Parts: sequence; C-alpha cells; structure tokens
Amino acid sequence: MEGEAAYGFIVNVDAQGSGLLTDTEKPEMRRRLYDVTGTAFEQAGIRPPRLYQEDRGDGILGVLAPDVPPVRVVGEWIEHLHQNLRETNQHLRKPLRLRVGLHIGRVTADAHGRSGRAVDLACRLADCTVTKAILRAADGAPLVVAASDRVHEDFIRPGGRWVDPGHYRRHDVDLKEGRTTAWFMVPGRPEPPEPGPEPGRAPDTTAAGPQPPHQPQPPTDETGATTGAAPAAPVTADGPAAGDRVVQKVHQHGTGRLVVGGTIDTINFSDGGVR
Repeated sequence: MEGEAAYGFIVNVDAQGSGLLTDTEKPEMRRRLYDVTGTAFEQAGIRPPRLYQEDRGDGILGVLAPDVPPVRVVGEWIEHLHQNLRETNQHLRKPLRLRVGLHIGRVTADAHGRSGRAVDLACRLADCTVTKAILRAADGAPLVVAASDRVHEDFIRPGGRWVDPGHYRRHDVDLKEGRTTAWFMVPGRPEPPEPGPEPGRAPDTTAAGPQPPHQPQPPTDETGATTGAAPAAPVTADGPAAGDRVVQKVHQHGTGRLVVGGTIDTINFSDGGVR
C-alpha cells in the first residue's frame, strides 16, 4: 500500500563510464542495460509483480517482493547477468560494464517510486569510490557486486547455489552517511582486485625518499619570540681545553643564573668579566 514501508531486497545497477558516452551512444547503452538485466531476472524466475523496476538514467533500481528468496539474486541472477554481459560485449568497441549494489531493508512506495534509507544505501554502494575502483582495476571484467554487510552475513556467508562466500572481500567504504562495511565480488575471478587510485589524482609524495632530519629551533618565550641562547664553546680536534666547560642549550634568566643541561649554575658579572 502506498505510503507504508515494507521489507524488500534492493538491487541497484549502474553503468560504469556512462558519463563518457555521447548522446547518440547512450540510447544503445540503455537498451543493452535493460536487455541483460531483464533477461537475467527472467532466467532466475523473478518477474513482475514480484519485481519492481525504476529507471535511473544510466542505471536501474530494482526492489523485490518479500517472498522472493534473496539467495536467488546473489546466486542465480548475478551469474546469469555475468554471462549475459559476456555475450553482449563480445563484439563491442565499448563494452557494457556494470556495478551492482545489494541491500535489504524497509522500502516505502508512493506514486513516484520507492524510497528509504535502505534504497539509499544500495545506490551508494553501487556508486561509491571503492566499487568504481575495483571494476576499473578488474581489467576485462564486465561486472562488480557490492553487497552490504547485512546481505553478506545473512545470504552470502551461508553459501548456496552459485554463491561462494570465498570470492568476496571486505572493504570499509566512506559514504555520505558515514563509514560502513561492504563486501565485493567480481564474477569469474577468485577474488576482486585491490582498488587502485582514482584517475587524475596526484600521487602521494609524502613518502617519496628520505626526509631531512629535524633541526632544533631556537627557544622561544610564551609570546613566540626567540630568547637569547649562549653559543656552544668551540671544540677542537683535541677536545676542550683544560678547565674549559662546553655549554649547550643555555637559557639565560634575569637572576644571573644559567640552566645548563638541567643544572643551575650562578655566574657573577663584574667589570672584569665572568669569574
């Protein structure tokens, strides 16, 4: 019923690199997007009205009815989608590559579509930096799956038909709502590649080569001004002269006393110099 929240399994699909397509290329991309995803739902036995789909321009939001077993999505549907992508991409100059975000939770329906925090999370997972980076690093792969921690715990970790939890890897991702845990899988590979840096990002030079040693700065008072410091006595190759005393890090105080290496000495001043 409209306006009432109900639990549903959420599947958000985004096309990688769609922003680089021209206006004449996008209609064909969308046709193939609906073809491979729709055929995969048919092959997995998931059809309307148990499947709701909403157009997202370069992607599709899908919400499954509560009576659809989620393992059918994380198993059969993902495998069929992967094979459909491989087939449709065989002779394409610009292959279709998809990112899929999976979550489960409360979804509210109204006359304009579906909404809720669970919907937001599924969309964020498909569109986050880590998901994009993994697919970018998976050279030649047409698909990456990003599952929420809850989906992984309840439906992937137990395993099942075409569900191998050993193929997933965990990453913490930063979303608009904060940091969360997600699990990633690239179909056809034993594990997903590590996410690489974003294109165009300047390399981190903070650790490039050894850094110069820290040089001690002159002492300052509470205002930040540099205070006086007695210079160290010269030391020859033979060492200090007999009876001389090498003084370092000397702080002069108005009383005429000097703090030398933690020891307080008193020096009397007269017209004849220091005694």
